[in-house]
Amino acid sequence: MKAFQKILSAHDDFIHDVAYDYYGKRLATCSSDQKIKVYEQQPNGSWKLSEKGITAHSGVINKVAWAHPEFGQILASCSTDRVVNIYEEQVGTRGSSRSWKRMGMLVDSRESVNDIQFAPRHLGLKLATCSFDGRVRIYEATDVMNLSVWPLVEEFELGKSNCKYVCLCWNPCPFDPPMLVTAADKTLKIWEHSSKLNRWVCVVELEQQDEVKHVAWAPNLARSKHLIAVACKDNVVIYSLDRPIQPPTNNSQHNNIHAYNLPKHPSEVWRVSWNLTGSMLASACDDGGVRLWKADVKGDWHLAVSIPEEDLRSENDFAQ
Repeated sequence: MKAFQKILSAHDDFIHDVAYDYYGKRLATCSSDQKIKVYEQQPNGSWKLSEKGITAHSGVINKVAWAHPEFGQILASCSTDRVVNIYEEQVGTRGSSRSWKRMGMLVDSRESVNDIQFAPRHLGLKLATCSFDGRVRIYEATDVMNLSVWPLVEEFELGKSNCKYVCLCWNPCPFDPPMLVTAADKTLKIWEHSSKLNRWVCVVELEQQDEVKHVAWAPNLARSKHLIAVACKDNVVIYSLDRPIQPPTNNSQHNNIHAYNLPKHPSEVWRVSWNLTGSMLASACDDGGVRLWKADVKGDWHLAVSIPEEDLRSENDFAQ
């Protein structure tokens, strides 16, 4: 498989994250150069730099995320400077000029903020963050017409402080209660917001062999099980859990949890991502390759496509 496009990023340092918008027509990148850049897909399929650079932070930018377009063109970023910024695209009076304006600045974290993700649309305009101080913070724009106000509505501890790696992901299914999966170093936890207790409760806790670099909760289209992908060192584990997830009692789990280990990758895995239906998983690792995994009718996962490094670094089809 050959790369469709190779985009010249115009960043001056390492790129730490890339994020497509909801429709896959816009792409945001963030870098150690403390800037965010936004690209747009053109009618001919090429990608054009539409924002030469938002100077967003005073430190390395770890992640960038798009909100659902129902709420407008909104970007969030987090950094080692302990700040989360919220940006909204401003359109000129004649619609010809566009620019990004910082609307919110969230400064509650005491350590570097490593991961952020907007909640699924059905939960409203909420943003979850996790940082090396071992805490998850959830903010909500109570008035979508005034994005300068983002009160901290919920906060809970992951169970340890001074973490080396932290990450999180929302459960995208609209038929479940609000749920999050988090990882702090080697500890993976699934949280559910209890309407009875009015707080977040840990319903599953799983220890991993290595530090977790990334987690991804699969979209659910009439599937009876949850699927959660976990990137640990050179390994990817796919957890299958029965729905609904039951809280533990007397230190015992009542969920039927199955762990499927994908074949070892040749180097460290840093990102995992599901497709729209949750039927295919992509993994990216330090060898520069991307691998696509698909389950057979028995539920066993197999390598479907491997994009080697030399194809990703093809000199053909540059997007200026």
